[in-house]
Amino acid sequence: MEELGLITALPIRRFTDFGAYLGLHSGEEVLLPQGYLTGNEVEGDMVEVFVYTDSEDRPVAVTQHPKVLLDEFAVLEVKETTSFGAFLDWGLPKDLFVPNSEMGKPMEVGQKHLIRVCVDHKTTRLIGVSKYAGFIGPAPVEFMTGLPLTGLIFDLTDLGYKVLVESQFEGLLYANEVFEPIEIGEKRTVYLKKRRDDGKLDLQLLPTGREKYEEGAQKILDVLATESVLKLHDKSSPEEIKEKLGMSKKHFKQSIGQLYKARKIVLLPDGIALNSSN
Repeated sequence: MEELGLITALPIRRFTDFGAYLGLHSGEEVLLPQGYLTGNEVEGDMVEVFVYTDSEDRPVAVTQHPKVLLDEFAVLEVKETTSFGAFLDWGLPKDLFVPNSEMGKPMEVGQKHLIRVCVDHKTTRLIGVSKYAGFIGPAPVEFMTGLPLTGLIFDLTDLGYKVLVESQFEGLLYANEVFEPIEIGEKRTVYLKKRRDDGKLDLQLLPTGREKYEEGAQKILDVLATESVLKLHDKSSPEEIKEKLGMSKKHFKQSIGQLYKARKIVLLPDGIALNSSN
């Protein structure tokens, strides 16, 4: 069934007491249950639906959109575990099943895992797979330092945050270089710091070079727009700076140096203020 796991517009062929039967491209039909009808539909109307299988593994259409489609990745939360697998919340009445054989590591209720939706060819139903390594590869050698990329934060290790990059590659944000809150499952723009020999990527949250300091400088100006004095200076502790601005002490010093050189700020004994002469 080519519609399985996808969002597709299908025509209403006929109505029954249970709902409406929609026409598939194969010529077969799939049921859209009564609860998904408004009562205003007529035969021939096109309805945008997601097609998957119900609790008895029968094809069914719903007008709800899941968090992830077939052959896509998402970070999903575990709702229930059993002796044969786990069920994860993907935004539909029937949770997504991850068999034990497709788990990268054991799952517990409340945990979030990187999942790829696949077809179980033995049962022809949709399942989740957390063994992601087989679906990603080494990043191209042409990737240059500073390249902006789309990243999905999917795990936290002792080294830092694992990131799925462009849905195709694996990267890492080192914990000692992260100075702002990050959530598992969050999508962020990340910047390439280095491509390793194994094709994995070292990443950072801020652009490289001069752009980095401009972003930090703007953050300081934004704070000074609401506070007459920012009570931070070059003797402030890294912890104070991180708590107040979400940046490292090195980044802070480079940013205030840029602002001072541009005569945007004045340096006070107890902090920083806007230069009123501008």
